[in-house]
Amino acid sequence: MSEKTIVHLMRHGEVHNPEGILYGRLPGYRLSENGVLMAQEVAKWFADHDVTALFSSPLERALETAAPMSELFDLPVTVEERLIEAGNHFEGMTFGVGQGSLRRPAHWPFLINPVRPSWGEPYRQIAARMKAAVIAARDAARGHEAVCVSHQLPIWTLRRFAEHRRMWHHPRRRQCELASVTSLTFEGTRLVEVAYHEPAAGLVQRPTVPGA
Repeated sequence: MSEKTIVHLMRHGEVHNPEGILYGRLPGYRLSENGVLMAQEVAKWFADHDVTALFSSPLERALETAAPMSELFDLPVTVEERLIEAGNHFEGMTFGVGQGSLRRPAHWPFLINPVRPSWGEPYRQIAARMKAAVIAARDAARGHEAVCVSHQLPIWTLRRFAEHRRMWHHPRRRQCELASVTSLTFEGTRLVEVAYHEPAAGLVQRPTVPGA
């Protein structure tokens, strides 16, 4: 039988963002106090798992989310650039009508093609880099488990790609909550199962901000 390897894609915890900015790849956005608790709660959930490799997006909120895992398993956090948040034209702005960025006609052309999407990094590009990151993690933890801390849109895009579903979608229908875990099980190099867990569900405060 082929050896089994599991790659867990973990979304970072809640971020301190009182202004409701679409922070994207901007530096300086760290976990809130509740986000730190989320990271600790997920680490507890992983306590009886066979994690031998730990990777993270280079952004602060992801690295902080990975920290309790690093301590628990005595593993270094390997920064993996391919796990970074998706690029977005509206980064650094609030999104919406009223006082949001959509009140300015100059931004409207970026909304014309939701399939690509026209406002940011193409879905196919996101899926390709995330797939490469997962393969690298799978190879590093062959026969064991790896954890990759990333962001909502990259994780959800890869999942849809892996399940042979179209990659364009409504942002509010993503199944990728804060501090959630999407687990990809491989037998050898073949993906055989996709599972989803919310170990920190009790700490999620509604409403959450999709795409954060």
